[in-house]
Amino acid sequence: MRTLTLKKESIYDGTLLLVNAHHALGINHVTNLAPVDMHFPHIQLQRDAANILRLLLHAISAKSAIIPVSGYRSYMEQSAIYKDSLKYNGQTFTQKYVALPNHSEHQTGLAIDLGLNQKDIDFIRPNFPYEGICNEFLKIAPNYGFIERYGKYKEIVTGIAHEPWHFRYVGYPHSKIIANHNLSLEEYIEWIKKYCRYCRFIYHPHYGSKVEIFYEPAEEEQTILSIPETSLYHISGNNIDGFIVTLWS
Repeated sequence: MRTLTLKKESIYDGTLLLVNAHHALGINHVTNLAPVDMHFPHIQLQRDAANILRLLLHAISAKSAIIPVSGYRSYMEQSAIYKDSLKYNGQTFTQKYVALPNHSEHQTGLAIDLGLNQKDIDFIRPNFPYEGICNEFLKIAPNYGFIERYGKYKEIVTGIAHEPWHFRYVGYPHSKIIANHNLSLEEYIEWIKKYCRYCRFIYHPHYGSKVEIFYEPAEEEQTILSIPETSLYHISGNNIDGFIVTLWS
């Protein structure tokens, strides 16, 4: 067996961080950013997410039909956007569509706003309809680790209005499970807590393959885990109180 030592502070690191009005971004050291599209070098994501998004867009032959509108934002950028929205759009609009600084997914480097390539593009609410090339993207996004973060009828859970243009990288197979069960990220983070290291959620992405997922609370300064030597694994903090462990066998 392989022994892993997880530090409590690592609950603020990973692809499954829950960042919303109730859970501020923890230790924020976003590095290793990369452009999503070389024509828009200032719009970036964490490198792995950016690379996978390019593969996803290539898979549907999107070319320049879909363009990135907003990716990673620093605290200062999010603050400026929030203040500008309050000034020009008012408090009601801003509370629905713009997160407070340190409560925005864009600060994680894992969130991207996409839009149809049009003459006039709304920075806050780009057009991304449930038809055509955008619908093709929506259908296969979970196969590549992306979810539609703020779905219709989930406003009371997410605290954000329906945003069909906003996508979040959570990694596969979590994206597929979230989509199959019609869950918001908030609901998934809570749901997965039912499964512990001794009672794991089993997911079969393909015949003969198995993925085990479980929640591990960070109750001490260090958490010790033992996993099989031959297993591939991924561990992400949830930005609240523990880790989500994923094992492929």
